[in-house]
Amino acid sequence: METTQISKQETFMGKEDLLNHWLGHRNLTRRVIEKFPEKELFEFSVEGMRPFSDMVKELLSIASPGLHGIVNRSEEAYNHDLNLNTKAELLAKWDEETPVIIDLYNKIPEKDFPKNHNLFGQYNFPIKDNILYFIDNEIHHRAQGYVYLRALGIEPPFFWER
Repeated sequence: METTQISKQETFMGKEDLLNHWLGHRNLTRRVIEKFPEKELFEFSVEGMRPFSDMVKELLSIASPGLHGIVNRSEEAYNHDLNLNTKAELLAKWDEETPVIIDLYNKIPEKDFPKNHNLFGQYNFPIKDNILYFIDNEIHHRAQGYVYLRALGIEPPFFWER
């Protein structure tokens, strides 16, 4: 089998494009949170998985704090202790964090994306990979939220409408 080497790396997606992609996912995840009835958001689970509210708290405790660590080159441990006990509190925190994410993300020079950062003192990967982890983790947990909504007989938002 013949292989071809690429001598020049071409950029598929720029820094601004990646942020807009992520923000699209955040908008969709917010709409998933909105679809949940209050009680089920905090209590419903399938096959021993966590309630969706716990997954949302995880997302909130990773994205902005993770970017803060990247920007400040700190390796503070992951902290999942968020005291958010209503749907309104979760949504308010989600909305509060979005401009923080935008601000912190924009403080990272694109030239630093290939540099390693030890996220939360545990995950020593290139910054771009840490950011992709934030996005991938959100998609993963949002998919669990979709399963929960369907199990509750609630139509989730279309995944392509970000």
